[in-house]
Amino acid sequence: MRCAVLGDPITHSLSPALHRAGYAAVGLDWTYDTHRVVAGGLSEFVRGLDASWRGLSLTMPLKREALELASEASPVARLAGAANTLLLVDGALHADNTDVPGAVSAIRARYDGPVTRGTILGGGATAASTALALCELGARSLTLLVRSPDRAAETLAAIDRHPTRPAVTVGALAHGSVVGDVVVSTLPHDAQSAELVDRCAPVPVVFDVVYDPWPSPLAASAGDRVLVTGHDLLLHQAALQFEMFTGLIAPVEAMRAALPEH
Repeated sequence: MRCAVLGDPITHSLSPALHRAGYAAVGLDWTYDTHRVVAGGLSEFVRGLDASWRGLSLTMPLKREALELASEASPVARLAGAANTLLLVDGALHADNTDVPGAVSAIRARYDGPVTRGTILGGGATAASTALALCELGARSLTLLVRSPDRAAETLAAIDRHPTRPAVTVGALAHGSVVGDVVVSTLPHDAQSAELVDRCAPVPVVFDVVYDPWPSPLAASAGDRVLVTGHDLLLHQAALQFEMFTGLIAPVEAMRAALPEH
């Protein structure tokens, strides 16, 4: 069977290493490759797939496009308004989102304390998923810091769909206050200014979802604080995808060993 990760850019993706390590550990003769698919190109790519294909992992900028394309979607994908997983079954596309439960697992693997309030840096699809993960962990108050409030509309809608309906404050990335138990950054490195990093200093848990290049300015500043990395998120969401694609329990430690050292 064939699986792949799609997105743009895509050459930096570590997903092939993770999934291939999983296949090797359980003795599956499956393939997992990368394909550059630009925004708007997912439908055409999917039309070209045959019965040998089983699953697709989606990264930016395809996560919301994937949800719109699917014939069925899981509750968590509908909640997030985005899908990072497409499962191909009998010609139908089933959308799911392993970023939300993957982020929950990534945080809990590093931190077992309370999550009552958090700040998300950025407003895209990954911001929505990690915000929902904070809701799942108990956050009743979220701050969303973005460059432009109109770019966060879909993320705000996703948070509003969560059953806990947390209070949400939207602020400017340039000067907004970073508060809470956890700060999640979905920003590229060049957007992590020294001044922004300083504003994050009081928050005890730092979660930077971007893993390349590493360390990011925010991660490098973590010091003795709890640091949850993009590798953590990648591993946990990939393990869930592996189980969806194969129907087998993910060999998490074998997959973890495939990640490069930070």
